[in-house]
Amino acid sequence: MTTSDAFRSNRDNFCYRHPDRQSFVLCQRCMRTICPECQTQAAVGVICPECMREQRATQSSAQKKAERRWSRAPVTAVGTQRPTATYAIIAITAAVFVLQLFIPALEGMFAFNSAYVIPSIAFEPWRLLTAVFLHSSFFHVGLNMLALWMIGRSLEPLLGHGRFVALYLLSGLGGSVGVALIAPGIWVVGASGAVFGLLGALLVIGRHIGANITGILIVLGINLVIGFVPGYNIAWQAHVGGLVVGALIGLVFARTRTKARQPLQIGLLIAIGLGLLALLAIPAVFYV
Repeated sequence: MTTSDAFRSNRDNFCYRHPDRQSFVLCQRCMRTICPECQTQAAVGVICPECMREQRATQSSAQKKAERRWSRAPVTAVGTQRPTATYAIIAITAAVFVLQLFIPALEGMFAFNSAYVIPSIAFEPWRLLTAVFLHSSFFHVGLNMLALWMIGRSLEPLLGHGRFVALYLLSGLGGSVGVALIAPGIWVVGASGAVFGLLGALLVIGRHIGANITGILIVLGINLVIGFVPGYNIAWQAHVGGLVVGALIGLVFARTRTKARQPLQIGLLIAIGLGLLALLAIPAVFYV
């Protein structure tokens, strides 16, 4: 991933201990940028190795005794910052698909149709998100989880676990809302909207830090075109919805990465979620 001169000249975009490694994660104590290798999980957020040493040095004897009593190993770095949220989402989705094989009725119970967000018809709003974890075939679930695994390994360490999960779920919600707005009444299942949201966020963040995003654009273009090919039966509306929401969240993350702007970041994410739910009033007119 190549970067611009302007990006390279801003040291705040790189780990203070490893100047060649870019990151969006800050130490919660000294607020310096740290890469996955330098991150140590704390009670809230992560801290750098120097702050970790200072914290241990100031521990009281009672705190040290309690740590030994409960056999708590010293807090270790999220080290290579393994994308545990990515793995967890894949595991949950795979487990749900196995359940679908034994209980076929699950798809009908939790798939999304815009009619189920209309109180006068059948109000089951949880379908907006449950549909993201359902899939129609081995090929469907395999392709989506492969894409999630490939993107998540790069994007989750960059954003952190919490931001990554928020991005995934809000993008999945955006995919369902996109279907409701563009093609009300059709049934959909699958994580495509959420996956396209990850791609959208990666595209915006990459552009923001001056990275070469040509490869991401090519992948996005190919996948969007496939959605319009006759016979594939792909809900391209979910792709568009997820992509737009993911790109918007990527912009939020890129512009609110400092500690001082974290409350603004949370507020904007909540606003995006509420805004998506508000948009569901539009397809309701088709059922009146």
